[in-house]
Amino acid sequence: MFRAENDDDDDPRLNAISDSIRVIPDFPKPGIMFQDITTLVANHLVYKHTIDIFADRYREMGISVVAGVEARGFIFAAPIALAIGAKFIPLRKPGKLPGKVISEAYELEYGEDCLEMHVGSVGQGESVVIVDDLVATGGTLSAAIKLFERVGAEVIECACVIGLPEIKERRMLNGTPLYVLVEPREYTAS
Repeated sequence: MFRAENDDDDDPRLNAISDSIRVIPDFPKPGIMFQDITTLVANHLVYKHTIDIFADRYREMGISVVAGVEARGFIFAAPIALAIGAKFIPLRKPGKLPGKVISEAYELEYGEDCLEMHVGSVGQGESVVIVDDLVATGGTLSAAIKLFERVGAEVIECACVIGLPEIKERRMLNGTPLYVLVEPREYTAS
């Protein structure tokens, strides 16, 4: 159902990752083809493959911060941070972080949302990779990039397990590279 979408398309781990992602039609509403990664993380070997691919990519890049986008990005970002010896920073929805935060609003298809992070959690000049489970339009990741730019950190790359066709022709977000492991072979909403 998925195909490899990264630099090493012949890596057999990518097939296992692709095969482990379940697609749920019409969830959470009609016309949405929900990409369910719970089946991926339920398979410890495939989950490990996913983390290993990302860790191998970022281990020698001088990354000091791995940021995870709420909520499914946390599932991948935290173990990547541990694997490469970087700190993990959660990017949360409004009102979920205690203490002082900075916020960045972004547009959704129907409305607006916001990401927040703790003030002082990232220093000027730190090197960041932002991780989420899926990228469709890039709006959430673009907001995350802006958060880090505001504090003087450098976002080296955004990383997602799944990339939907909407972003395929744009492998850059605000000038930041986008690394995607797999994308659906056929993507049709019902």
